[in-house]
Amino acid sequence: MPEYYPQRIVCLTEETTEMLYLLGEQERIVGISGFTVRPPEARREKPKVSAFTSAKIDRIVELEPDLVLGFSDLQADIAAELVRRGIDVHVFNQRSVDEILRMIAMLGAMVGRQRDAEAWVADIERKLDRLRAEAAAMAERPLVYFEEWYDPIISGIRWVAELIEIAGGRECFPELSCEPLGKNRIIADPIDVARRNPDIVIGSWCGRKFRPEHVYARPGWEDVPAVRERQVFEVKSALILQPGPAALTDGLDELCAIVRQWQAR
Repeated sequence: MPEYYPQRIVCLTEETTEMLYLLGEQERIVGISGFTVRPPEARREKPKVSAFTSAKIDRIVELEPDLVLGFSDLQADIAAELVRRGIDVHVFNQRSVDEILRMIAMLGAMVGRQRDAEAWVADIERKLDRLRAEAAAMAERPLVYFEEWYDPIISGIRWVAELIEIAGGRECFPELSCEPLGKNRIIADPIDVARRNPDIVIGSWCGRKFRPEHVYARPGWEDVPAVRERQVFEVKSALILQPGPAALTDGLDELCAIVRQWQAR
């Protein structure tokens, strides 16, 4: 019987690459994003064929993929060009924790590993339920400001805000977190953050090293509790800003550790 599941997959972002490795289906991957860092072996083993908003279209065509996986409207032009070249493309658009889990289940079904993907999702759901119960029992929950970029200042996207709440924090800008585009989460005046008095500041600057000293030096921030008590931390973008397994495992674990440290101060 012929194999009807895709055998040659190009992943234009990291989260699908990481999940395919977790499912033991890495042999299907024939090309990855140059920004991929998880798992580290993918970077060593697989050809790099794309950035985030650009791709080596001819190189991808040469790889003869039977499926290309992308993420979000930012890769729509890449997807359209590949479709015009006769290649099957699926673009995920997950922006929340539930949507990440749905993406993982769907990806598993695409490669014939639906049961394994659903088992992975079920394990994560148990973890999330446990953490939500712990958060609900907390006497104090810190107000957390998450910064995705610094010039201009951009607050955290929806799945990050949800993970902060699951970890036991309270999102500083809930009205912005539901905006899928970074340009709609810009905080034009940094003093608006200071006015909300976050207890914790977490920076994750989209692949650039976060500089806590920049936060400490911002005019008008000296009386912010997070600054005054030195509760300013980095969670690396590879752990929290890719909407896939990393955010739900290592990323969430780091958020939990930061909140627990604040509670134990």
